[in-house]
Amino acid sequence: MKKDYMEKRYKKGDLVYAKVRPSVILVVRLYVRKVYYCAIQNNTTANELVYFDSELRPYIGTLSTIKVEQMTL
Repeated sequence: MKKDYMEKRYKKGDLVYAKVRPSVILVVRLYVRKVYYCAIQNNTTANELVYFDSELRPYIGTLSTIKVEQMTL
């Protein structure tokens, strides 16, 4: 029987942002049990943030968040 699993979308080191805070760029640090552990880019003192796959979007260079949202839909 085949295992039913979802392959992770983001890899360690990928830049992403959360839908609820698109102005904060995050770095994926770890993916465990369908949860992404992320750190705020260039902020080593901040706590790690935890998100599900559906709560994250890929960060694409200097595009505005509106353009990024349109590209990912």
